[in-house]
Parts: sequence; structure tokens; C-alpha cells
Amino acid sequence: MTAYQFDNIMLLKLYDKNNNPHDLQRIVDLLQEGGLLIYPTDTTYAIGCHALKERAVERICRIKGIDPGKNRLAIICYDLSNISEYAKVDNNTFKLMKRNLPGAFTFILPTGSRLPKIFRNRKEVGIRVPDNPIIREICRMLDAPILTTTLPHDEEEDIEYVTDPELIDEKFGRQVDLIIDGGIGGYEGSTVVDCTGDEPEIVRQGKGELIL
Repeated sequence: MTAYQFDNIMLLKLYDKNNNPHDLQRIVDLLQEGGLLIYPTDTTYAIGCHALKERAVERICRIKGIDPGKNRLAIICYDLSNISEYAKVDNNTFKLMKRNLPGAFTFILPTGSRLPKIFRNRKEVGIRVPDNPIIREICRMLDAPILTTTLPHDEEEDIEYVTDPELIDEKFGRQVDLIIDGGIGGYEGSTVVDCTGDEPEIVRQGKGELIL
């Protein structure tokens, strides 16, 4: 656990607007201290941390059972205003992203220089700007990207363990520092668009319908 606790509350209810600024600031403080957070997006619930805190990123990789050298990592940005700090993007790709974000997309780009070594080893990073005001406001206040990855889920397991905040708390509450209850979540992932080649390529069709 981090030094920032919510009076032993592991499940914190937040809304699309008019949240208590004190609660939001404490979430930001938790992320600054290397804490792990589960939160809603415009697709599924996800687990994340401050993307520039390498030890926190490593904790999430262990929870997911992934090798960051072999698996792409993705980050949430508040908007595209400082995207060039974290990824290399040309003008055409930037225009494509601007047409489709915020939205249910993950754009794969070459890694920028500000991300930790754990990202640069893979040389590619996924960029998300989800259409969800809760996590975007947290990202804005943090003034840094948030590592994001879907919750691990066994196909034989009830889907509600990754869509219902109370069941998410039951399953993952001991592995993270806080779970945000933003209501029942979805189960369809984002559309993944690889922008590392000459032309953008949809490598996974998900919830988002790409506007070219």
C-alpha cells in the first residue's frame, strides 16, 4: 500500500462531473507515490499507474503476467498537446488521431524519449485518450501520462469480475491501492491502430470505428 489511504476505502465512487476536488487530488497523490489504480475507461475497466514511475509499471506487468520487452505497453494522455514528449508522431498521424480522439482507440507509435527504459525496450507505445471524463481529469491533474492495461481475465470466469466495480474489488482489491467505481463497465476493447508503418493499419477491431 502507498502512504496515501482513503480512510481504508478501497472502492471510491466517482462521477462524470462534480467530484470532490479533495478526492481527485488524493488520487493524484497516490499515483505520484507509485500507487496502482483501477478505473473506468470508455471501453473496459483498466489498471494503471504513473507511467514515469518504472517500479509501479513493473508491478502492473507482474500482475498481468506480461513481459514488457515482448508486450506493448500503452499510456493514457489527457489530450494530444504534449504527445511528442512520449511518442514520435508525424503530421498525418497526428491529424488521424485528432479526428478520432477522445475515443475508443489505441494508436501504436514509436516510443518517445521521456518514457522510462521499460517502454523504450519495446520501441513502440500505445497512446490512448479515452472518452471518459473521470480518468482524463485525473490525468490532467497528474500532468503526466498514466500507464493503462486491461484487467486480467480468464475466459472461463464470469465477465462481471471485470465489469462490476464491487466484484473487481473482490478480485483485485488486495493487489492495488484504490479502485474507482464509475458504474458498470464495458467488456469490448479499444480498436488498435498501428501507425509505425507507411500507412495506418487496424490490427484489432474493437469498439472504436476509425475515421480516416
